[in-house]
Amino acid sequence: MARIKPQALLIQSKKKKGSTRISVTTILFCSLIVLLILLSLITTYKHWSQSRSRGQTRTGLSNFENVDEIADSKKYDLPGYAVLNTSKGNITIELFKDGSPEIVDKFLDLCQKGHFKGMPFHHVIKNYVILGGHSQDSGGIEDWTSKRKFHRQLPTSPKHEAFMLGTTKIKEDSKAFQLFITTAPIPDSNDKLYMFGRVIKGVDVVQEIEEVDTDTHYRPKSPVGIINVILQQVI
Repeated sequence: MARIKPQALLIQSKKKKGSTRISVTTILFCSLIVLLILLSLITTYKHWSQSRSRGQTRTGLSNFENVDEIADSKKYDLPGYAVLNTSKGNITIELFKDGSPEIVDKFLDLCQKGHFKGMPFHHVIKNYVILGGHSQDSGGIEDWTSKRKFHRQLPTSPKHEAFMLGTTKIKEDSKAFQLFITTAPIPDSNDKLYMFGRVIKGVDVVQEIEEVDTDTHYRPKSPVGIINVILQQVI
């Protein structure tokens, strides 16, 4: 067997080492792959963050919508009608829950407390208004008669047409809550008049009350008034 010379072994060793070197092209290719992976990870993270943010926003909005829906449902769960059981018959009132929510809430609260039981109609001005309340002072009957003369000169609005239910004062004192039912259009000229309902049944009863005999001060000669009030969700 021929003996390999040391010089030949050195040359072979150099050839083997040279074959294990990584080329510049390989390095660039690997670097490009790593860069692409990093860009992909960054893009994925940004997309995830945006999706999470939108999800939280939608959740927040849905929560607000749920609150509004709850508030609306509570509002529409309230009775929408009141039946005034009077000494002349029943008068059914549709309440303006949307147009006059605060006044309607006050009215419903007083109904539940029995405030209107036995309330008299203490003044009746024919072809104008029927006034009711536990107090005889309804803003002064002279004031109402002067309003009547003044209102005839003004145009009317749908809000203040005939057979509307309203009040003149809203105070913490329940005795200050007066009721009136119009029997003729009243123009929207007085910010102290609050309409919060309209008669949908019992117009004939209102007209019968309007025809009772009164004295010179518009007070009914025979007692007439509200026996009680029945609240209803539907009619």
